[in-house]
Amino acid sequence: MPALEGGLGAPIRHPLNWKDKAFVDSESLDAEMRRVFDVCHSCRRCFNLCDSFPRLFDLIDESESGELDSVDSSSFSKVEESCTLCDLCFLSKCPYVPPHEFNIDFPHLILRYRYVEKIKKSGLSIINRIILNTDLTGKIGSYYAPFINWIFSKKNILTRKIIEFFTGIHRNARLPKFNFRPFEKIKKKTIYKQQNIDLSNSRKVVIYTTCYVNYNLPDVALAALKVLNKNNVYVEFIYPECCGMPKLEAGDLQSVTEKAKRISKKLVSWIDKGYEILTLTPSCGLMFKSEWKLLDPENENILKVANATKDICEYVVELTKDESFITGSQNLEKNIALHIACHTKAQNIGIKSAEMLKAVPNIKINIIDKCSGHGGSFGVKKDTYPLAKKYGKMAARKISISDDTIIASECPLAAQHLSETNAEINSNKNYTKTYHPIEILAESYTDE
Repeated sequence: MPALEGGLGAPIRHPLNWKDKAFVDSESLDAEMRRVFDVCHSCRRCFNLCDSFPRLFDLIDESESGELDSVDSSSFSKVEESCTLCDLCFLSKCPYVPPHEFNIDFPHLILRYRYVEKIKKSGLSIINRIILNTDLTGKIGSYYAPFINWIFSKKNILTRKIIEFFTGIHRNARLPKFNFRPFEKIKKKTIYKQQNIDLSNSRKVVIYTTCYVNYNLPDVALAALKVLNKNNVYVEFIYPECCGMPKLEAGDLQSVTEKAKRISKKLVSWIDKGYEILTLTPSCGLMFKSEWKLLDPENENILKVANATKDICEYVVELTKDESFITGSQNLEKNIALHIACHTKAQNIGIKSAEMLKAVPNIKINIIDKCSGHGGSFGVKKDTYPLAKKYGKMAARKISISDDTIIASECPLAAQHLSETNAEINSNKNYTKTYHPIEILAESYTDE
């Protein structure tokens, strides 16, 4: 059968055989990187997608032969460090992804490189172990929130220089604020007051609140609760631990797989009781739906979680199809710059946040369909922060400047990064307010 050149079919992603001996063999890895990079060199379709590809092409063009054979493998780290694992090259640009016989999966190749060349050889540094342990930092940050937020403030020049020296976090990067009352503390006082819902005649969901919502933005969980209860959906919340996305980006595949096993085991008990799983941020949704099962494809609990999980906006859009769905009744005098997160695109579910917000009367939405530049720790690390700002500016320039403008994104960190970049390019000392789309819909509901 002849090979298919491109095609309109959905890309097929193969599991990461990270336990295989060949996967961790340095020579095998180098051969695979050269194979994939040579295909990328011959195509160059992704030249404007992120900085990994221009760096690769510059290495080749400036080499002795002008081909990949004269590029030293030690230079490949320059390509790797620019990849944010957004997955967009795999999903939307590359014509050679599986089922094409070239079998190109650039993001997973970068993951393999990080696992083999960093995790297996030297492991995570003590500082990175702390930074990537979002539950540890979240608990400490929330408990000492006023003090920690003061230390992390960009205005605190001295402490930020010290933090940059010890952690590699850029002194000018805007860091998220911790909330003194994380959602796990306040949920008992809130979720059982309003659940006057007939369980025999309603949908049931369990919301995985995510580390960021739990420790930094508990209002997002409260907004989801308000919207779902208004529409006769019974809600429970669960947050056993972080899904592992930060560690996945670092290449720590074993730690992520162990997390997936622990969390999925707890989630399956809810699935067996008839609950659907909702996630409040797209990165966690992508982990549940896709990344976990690519790391452990034979784990039945993980597969059940993948099939039962929906993004919060994806789920609410399903609800809007019902004639009984309650649309917002309050006009919101806001000009909304709605950023579409890369990990929402990676779920291949469409622009659900924009669809959902059609339930708000007379709303003005300007869709920003460009990279925010944030990319997890990529957006704050000293070596990559300039790149994050470079790509963020392309998106921030699409944001209209007015007093009623707000920035919304399902990825709160992307929204914050765009707000920071927008203020910088417009010489504005005040940051534009940021929201999760579910907060906007909740605000359009009356409190009656």
